[in-house]
Amino acid sequence: MIGRIFYIFSSDPKRVVSTNIELCFPDLDRDKKNKLIKKTLIEIGKGLTESGVIWFNNFANNSQHINKINGEEFLDSNKPTILLVPHFGCWEITGRVISLTRPVTFLYKQLRSDRFESFLFSKRHQGDLEMASADKKGVIKLQRALSNNKLIGILPDQDPGEEGSILAPFFNKNVRTMTLLVKLARKNDAQVLMTWAERLDHGNGYILNLKPINVLSESNNIKDDVTLMNRAIEELIETKPEQYLFNYKRFKSSIKY
Repeated sequence: MIGRIFYIFSSDPKRVVSTNIELCFPDLDRDKKNKLIKKTLIEIGKGLTESGVIWFNNFANNSQHINKINGEEFLDSNKPTILLVPHFGCWEITGRVISLTRPVTFLYKQLRSDRFESFLFSKRHQGDLEMASADKKGVIKLQRALSNNKLIGILPDQDPGEEGSILAPFFNKNVRTMTLLVKLARKNDAQVLMTWAERLDHGNGYILNLKPINVLSESNNIKDDVTLMNRAIEELIETKPEQYLFNYKRFKSSIKY
């Protein structure tokens, strides 16, 4: 219902989603673009409503909504492991479920509102799920976790600003992209697992997926590494584009919204 309302009216989410889909899928005809915009807004509505259920229930309850886990065996590698978690499907549930069996530390960006920041931190930082702030102290915490053979998780597909980023192609547009994940992967010879919870239709829960990907280029060049990372995220988005967070202004470093 929320997504349909977004679609019917000239809402800000509809405007941003429409712009992003036009940029990412320019070859779609108008009818297919409109259908994808509508489906994306509906999935955004689902994401908004499911977040409360996830935040206000414990991690064990969250795990009951996972119907299947693909690739869990990759978590048992002897190599340091980084979870690359794009804003796809139900990303909030991934760390909660994985932390029930293995300690994991997730990088997060602090919110401007101290009150909401404190609330979200309390809902996320529980049990064997630790949070590391996106600053120097947090980076040290991530490195320490990798050194102690603990999992770490990073959501690298938002604009981090100029510090700690470079311009790299994403759907053929240069966008500011975080470099931290690929730097940690190279420094620690870590495996990187694309990690996402695909949302099933009709409220039937999620499938949690873990898939090894390569983000380290043969050139040993940071931009080539980041480009590989962005391409891997693109390939996931292309499987079910409506489940990606297309209401985020991902291209703001190259266009005006």
